[in-house]
Amino acid sequence: MTVWSKLITALRGGAHEAGEVLVDGQALRILDQEIRDADADLRKSKEALAEIIAKEKLARGRYEQTVARINEYEAYTVKALDSGDDALAMEVAGKVALLEAARDEEKGQADQFTASATQLRHAIAQAEAHIKRLKQQADTVKATENVQRAQATVAERYSGSESRVQTALDSLERIKQKQAERGARLQAAAELASEGTDDALDAKLRKAGITPDAHSASAVLQRLKAQRGAAANTDKPAE
Repeated sequence: MTVWSKLITALRGGAHEAGEVLVDGQALRILDQEIRDADADLRKSKEALAEIIAKEKLARGRYEQTVARINEYEAYTVKALDSGDDALAMEVAGKVALLEAARDEEKGQADQFTASATQLRHAIAQAEAHIKRLKQQADTVKATENVQRAQATVAERYSGSESRVQTALDSLERIKQKQAERGARLQAAAELASEGTDDALDAKLRKAGITPDAHSASAVLQRLKAQRGAAANTDKPAE
């Protein structure tokens, strides 16, 4: 195979693939059009059936009229024979022969129209069943397509680091982090503001165990003991 042949083959393959992609992308639209075409063909078949039935009725009517005329002219033939007019009877018999030939032809046409109508009725019934099943399956395919598109949309929007939900979660975490940082700054500022006051110094001393709380029970007891001891020393006589 020459280079040009290979190139042409590659181009044909690419065109085939592009055509398949185009067909796949328009599959539902193509399916709908094919169903519409099938419905149109079915309507034409029903119109043809109506025409055949009409022709069958006309042919059957002509056949019945011819049979009636045959019976009529056969009666005329018998009367001519009864009257002894053989020539007239022969002439009427010839008329009967022509009518019988017409009768056979008309019966053949009517039977043919009947057979054609029967076959077409069967074909139409099959076509209607196929189209009905095709429409049901098409509805199922469309419903599945809609569900899958919705699933794809949900998967695209709510999965991955770039999804809206993930973005919202990231925003929430940033807000929490900022609030935590702001709270820490406020607490630090309050601590800095209180470091220069006496209360802060006393708190540090008490925490270190250096300055007892003057209003605690132990402090009051120690103070009363000291006062009592001082008073006792004052009442003793000098030696």
